[in-house]
Amino acid sequence: MKIGYPCLNRSIGCTPSRTFRLRSYSAERLAESVRQNLDCLARILQFNLAGGLLFFRMTSDLVPFASHPVCDFPWPDKFAAEFAAIGAFIQRNGMRISMHPDQFTLINSPDPAIFERSSAELAYHARVLDLLGLDLTAKMQIHAGGVYGDKKASLDRFCARFERLDVKIRRRLVVENDDRQYSLADCLAVSRRTGTPVLFDSFHHQLNSNGEDTAAALRLAAATWGKSDGLLMVDYSSQKKGERPGAHAESIDLRSFAGFIAAGGALDFDIMLEIKDKEKSALRARRFLAKISRI
Repeated sequence: MKIGYPCLNRSIGCTPSRTFRLRSYSAERLAESVRQNLDCLARILQFNLAGGLLFFRMTSDLVPFASHPVCDFPWPDKFAAEFAAIGAFIQRNGMRISMHPDQFTLINSPDPAIFERSSAELAYHARVLDLLGLDLTAKMQIHAGGVYGDKKASLDRFCARFERLDVKIRRRLVVENDDRQYSLADCLAVSRRTGTPVLFDSFHHQLNSNGEDTAAALRLAAATWGKSDGLLMVDYSSQKKGERPGAHAESIDLRSFAGFIAAGGALDFDIMLEIKDKEKSALRARRFLAKISRI
């Protein structure tokens, strides 16, 4: 099992998601932003390795405006060496990487223009993972999308649109259950039709399920992952006290986390902690897993 956190590190004093306003776009500004973002990403990965955190979700903002028509800068060529060096570090140290395009990436939108923009955004993410030289255990996770007044039609559209995506996207794509619209059961139905693995979000499952307990849910999701996909990926969080349902906790509740791990039994899976204090909670969780000999 590997454990990690998403996108940003609060300890090292840099950001891998440096960006700027679209109206300020220039090739020079883009190049400088990418250079700084890659430098910071390398520092985060070094920090993570030192702490035994071998799972990391990279920010989507690594290359600002990469999927926008304004971007005519050949960043894959200009930064090929930097991507290759970071990818070699990841592979050499047995780390796992994921990415999560934003909520506006909707391949099941009835609007063809939104689908085209979403396809371009997914192509950018797949290009980043390919430039890093990572195998197919490096995944891009998305939600099934909107319901648009007809859930069955929207799921049908997701599956049809999935087949239209480039194979470089399809081979890395996983679908995640959400907290309101598409449950684990819905995502499993998508997986049966498309072959895409299901990433299990345990917190979303607490808020939106068909009654499956955690142990059963983990087994069902894990069964959708093939050998080349690697271990099941799991997003884990818990409710922030006093906030609206679905608000993520500021720091990890180790008692709750221990119960989740126990529910998984002997099943191995890689855990992304969606906890707001990020590496701080990830390090606490890793120490707990080491104590019970799960990593």
